[in-house]
Amino acid sequence: MLSITGFWRDIARRAGGFISPAEVLRLVSPVKALSSVLAYVSRTSEAGFVPDDLERRDPEFIRWVMDMSRWLGEHYFRLRFEGLEHIPGDGPALMVGNHNGGIMPMDAFFTVLGVWDRFGPGRVVHPLVHDLIAHDPLAHRLAVRGGALRASQGGGEKALRAGHLALVYPGADLETYRPFWQRHRVELAGRQGFVKLAIREGAPVVPVVSVGTHEQLIVLARGDGLAKLLRTEKWLRTRVVPIVVCVPWGLTIGLLPYVPLPAQTTIAYGAPIRWPGLRPADADDPAVLTRCYAEVVGAMQALLDRLSAGRRPWFGKP
Repeated sequence: MLSITGFWRDIARRAGGFISPAEVLRLVSPVKALSSVLAYVSRTSEAGFVPDDLERRDPEFIRWVMDMSRWLGEHYFRLRFEGLEHIPGDGPALMVGNHNGGIMPMDAFFTVLGVWDRFGPGRVVHPLVHDLIAHDPLAHRLAVRGGALRASQGGGEKALRAGHLALVYPGADLETYRPFWQRHRVELAGRQGFVKLAIREGAPVVPVVSVGTHEQLIVLARGDGLAKLLRTEKWLRTRVVPIVVCVPWGLTIGLLPYVPLPAQTTIAYGAPIRWPGLRPADADDPAVLTRCYAEVVGAMQALLDRLSAGRRPWFGKP
């Protein structure tokens, strides 16, 4: 077994094929983060989007990311998995998660890690990501190598029709920036697009819930009112302007990279939810969508309630 020093030397050596030291610094730079936001804001069209291409996924790059995620999970976040047996071993499925941690999506990395460690590189997961990624050349290059697709019906369809897993966080900005004291509440914000996608493609929904990831920073306010005042939903595709406390910036706006606090983290996969009696045409029935959406949210909240019962912030359960 490699020593800690040996492990990170190996990670650094393998990084040469994917990203340069200068690009690493750019990726974590707050100036770069803000410039990426400005690039997205100043877009005049979607001409810069590269069509979702499943073939651009790079298993060796993903292995490198998974090795880092595993080490951080084991040694920094005391990561635990539950319900891995619920992940379908083949065929299409839509994994639906509660989103946490703001701009640092550790919940997504760890969710993919659970699938990777159980099934290996052959069980493909495609995270569905925000348009902002596509307007940052470096972030976009890394995201597509990691198998990411655009968070849209089209991106999800491509993943599912290829027989793969798609990972989506419907709550997006509204959930990942909910105040710290609401961290044990599932908030998908009424967004039912994932239900429509699952019904149309005949794919099961696998609830995925994490605890601990929303303790990596402290969200004081989501900033819904400020976002309305600034009309950010129109030009930034976000309904929040969050105020957070994080390392190393202290009190700041929640759009900057930060150092996550070492909160114990658990990722739990729930039993697949299937609707065998529904047809693709039922995806256009509002009553069906509402019923199925409520079923998924209920299953996720029940799972989150179980994980959070008796939990001590940052330390996990006794």
